[in-house]
Amino acid sequence: MSLKQERMADRIRTILSELLLLEVRDPRLRNVTVTRVMLDRELQYADIYVNALGEEARRGEVMAGLERAKGFLRREVGARVRLRQTPELRFHWDLNLEHGEHINELLDQLDIPPEETAGDTEAASEE
Repeated sequence: MSLKQERMADRIRTILSELLLLEVRDPRLRNVTVTRVMLDRELQYADIYVNALGEEARRGEVMAGLERAKGFLRREVGARVRLRQTPELRFHWDLNLEHGEHINELLDQLDIPPEETAGDTEAASEE
């Protein structure tokens, strides 16, 4: 992404986070986190990645709530950023957190013996 795209994506992420925290009253959107925003080159589409931390089972209801609030959110973003045209908001469930948790679980299951240090090897050879 270009510098302008990165700045605008960060600004949109901040605005959406504030809106979801302070202004959206839909109970389905409680504890929803905007994890990432990606803009296309022309700044016409904003792919917004969200997650309800620790509540992956709510995925369907969160996505339905976001679809319902999409018009309000886009209007508010348009009022707060300076762009010729407000980007269309496309919401996606962010799977990166789930993938990270899965990798951590796999790493925890590994049985890796502790590494011998140089001092341990020398002491063992002297005996």
